[in-house]
Amino acid sequence: MYWRSLGLLNAFRLASVIALLASSTWLMPRSFASPTAWTAFLWLSSIYTFAGLAFIAGIQARRPSFDVQLSVHATTDILFLVSLVHLFGGMRSELGILLLCYLAAAGLIARGRMTLFHAACASVALLVEHTLRVIEGVADVDAYTGVVLLCLACFAVAWLAHRLARYARESEALAQQRGEDLRNLAQLNARILQDVSDGVLVVDAQGDMWQCNDQAVRLIGQRPECPVPLERVLPELDRVLKAWREDPYTPPALVQAVATRKTLRPRFVPASFTMTGDILVYLEDMDRLRRESQQLKLAALGRLTANLAHEIRNPLGAISHAAQLLDEEAGDDALAKRLTRIIGDNAGRLERMVADVLELNRRDRLNRVPIALATWLDNFLEDVRQAESIPVGIVCTCPAGAEVSFDAGHLHQVLWNLVRNGWRYCNKVPGSLKVTVTLGDDNRWRLDVCNDGPPVPLDAQTQLFEPFFTTESKGTGLGLYIAREICAANSAWLEYLPVEEGACFRIVFEVNDGEKG
Repeated sequence: MYWRSLGLLNAFRLASVIALLASSTWLMPRSFASPTAWTAFLWLSSIYTFAGLAFIAGIQARRPSFDVQLSVHATTDILFLVSLVHLFGGMRSELGILLLCYLAAAGLIARGRMTLFHAACASVALLVEHTLRVIEGVADVDAYTGVVLLCLACFAVAWLAHRLARYARESEALAQQRGEDLRNLAQLNARILQDVSDGVLVVDAQGDMWQCNDQAVRLIGQRPECPVPLERVLPELDRVLKAWREDPYTPPALVQAVATRKTLRPRFVPASFTMTGDILVYLEDMDRLRRESQQLKLAALGRLTANLAHEIRNPLGAISHAAQLLDEEAGDDALAKRLTRIIGDNAGRLERMVADVLELNRRDRLNRVPIALATWLDNFLEDVRQAESIPVGIVCTCPAGAEVSFDAGHLHQVLWNLVRNGWRYCNKVPGSLKVTVTLGDDNRWRLDVCNDGPPVPLDAQTQLFEPFFTTESKGTGLGLYIAREICAANSAWLEYLPVEEGACFRIVFEVNDGEKG
């Protein structure tokens, strides 16, 4: 900064001497007492100009030091201006006022106490010049008063310029410190914003989104180029925000993110004390909140089943064994055989329920590996047909390059449940059960298990994946719930798709790392 200021001072020096030469040549040739004075002025201006050009090289090389160069510049200016004062008739020419401009400029860019030294040099030069004129008999002794006043003005201007420069440097240092503090605070705010579990958007009064954290990007399924109109990213949220601005006391409605199929609960917080300025929009994932609530509700059940599993299974084993003995002793008694069969069926149902409940505590034990669906599905469907005694073929359509990251045992368990349920409700003819793998627009593989049976009733669709909900008298109501939990543990999503005929369940897999790039 100091070197640049010194360069600007030198540029001003060259511009001023050129202007002085031009004006003296065209307008003031008669201001000099003799041709000798005119010639001296030309030589003096030329030397001053060459000195300014030489200063350019020193400024660019930054040698010698800044203080030395500034003192040389100031001394040169003082000698040139005092010489002009002498050539133009002394203090009556009033050219000595120009010293104040150069002293002020030198004081503004000086870094130490050299400013007063420059003022002292100017004062000595003025006093020497006036003394010479008094000795020559062309000036009066009484004129020292004006010279002394000009010297005092030089000291005052130099000191004031130095104080102003010092105040400017302190202000600049304070501004830099405040800027650094603001940058640190901005980084801290950004870090906090990224670590917030909810999605956060910053929306201005015009409805433009200026910032969003990574969690918001995951919730809305895209990373917009901010600033961008909120209506273009989440039109439903934009409508809810506008309604909230009109009536802040009305709770915001839930919104749906189309790309991620997530239900979001917005919460609006003004960034200032007015509702018309920037708004912080917090987006809560309702699916995550429901899962957390569900986990809390089932935590006690998980602990209970873990502690009482053996206590429940031991009586069940005794009951089943006793039922078998009674069945053997019943002989041809039809009533006794029917009763023992009822005991055995209900004991088996309780055993399956205990096993399903225990599966809830094992869903986090996963080993995700790349699975080539085309080959894997062929082997899996053949196993299902043999184990479930399915007499007809299961239609399977899968691209050769379909590959997902999933725990193989978990995928086997989920698909086995879906295929078994689909066969149970379909018409049991060729083509009744279909397994289809497609690639969606979001670059995610989708696996559909569809059948031509009756569709799920509308009143039951919202409860399909709730624990212990079943439409069968012998069902446990945990199959689909466990299947969805297993999919969620593998970063996938299980959902029911309403279709015109039959029923369809879809698994949406996570994008593979190789496909993300």
